[in-house]
Amino acid sequence: MRPYANKLKEILENVSASVDASDNIYARNTAVKSVLIIAVSSNRGLAGAFNTNIIKKTNQLIHNEYAGLDVTVVPVGKKVHDAFRRTKYFISGQDLPHHTSTLFDKLSYENAAPVMDKIISAFLSKEFDKVVVVYNQFKNAAVQLPTEEQLLPVVPSAVPVAAGSKSGNVDYIYEPSQEYIVSELIPRSVKTQFYKALLDSFASEHGARMTAMHKATDNAKAMQRDLKIMYNKARQASITKEILEIVGGAEALKG
Repeated sequence: MRPYANKLKEILENVSASVDASDNIYARNTAVKSVLIIAVSSNRGLAGAFNTNIIKKTNQLIHNEYAGLDVTVVPVGKKVHDAFRRTKYFISGQDLPHHTSTLFDKLSYENAAPVMDKIISAFLSKEFDKVVVVYNQFKNAAVQLPTEEQLLPVVPSAVPVAAGSKSGNVDYIYEPSQEYIVSELIPRSVKTQFYKALLDSFASEHGARMTAMHKATDNAKAMQRDLKIMYNKARQASITKEILEIVGGAEALKG
């Protein structure tokens, strides 16, 4: 899923670079005053620092990069939901998606797409100037990378200037039309990026939980070994004490 989503994003960013900004409502370049953060965690614990890293990453964005801006957090997962539900950043209103924790009960593109439909509608109605997703990117079973990825607005790629040319602009032939690309393909790409983030997080959760349980098992075995040594030492000390008492009593009877 990741190579497909990244390539689709790259293609549409290249196309967006040649589309007139006034015609591309998904790439509006305005001053950022309000930000929507989609924070993706898990519904369950026992996964080490998996959920804590997302909560920390989200708080860092709120208090550093987006300090002074109007920030709203849409939680995906019970752990991040519980972390932000009593804060002023928690989702409010009926226009944005609620109960998104159920996405992980049956994770599919068909279930994830309606969530992004509501968020895209909020962006187009200018409720938010920027939409980002924070999730754990899967690297391997032992390593998960807390990642921030911008979904909206779509940032046109900087087209490199070819050797010998004076301009980096590329002239595209559109089929069927620019309007179709803007109205259909870009929203589909945004939904794909969101679904890719959910899959990345889901895979990372399993890896983190497997690693955490493996470490817990190793720690339990080490503790069991240490306690067994302590038990044997205490038992040996008790036996030695009883033998000394018997020997002492026998010596006393002889005297």
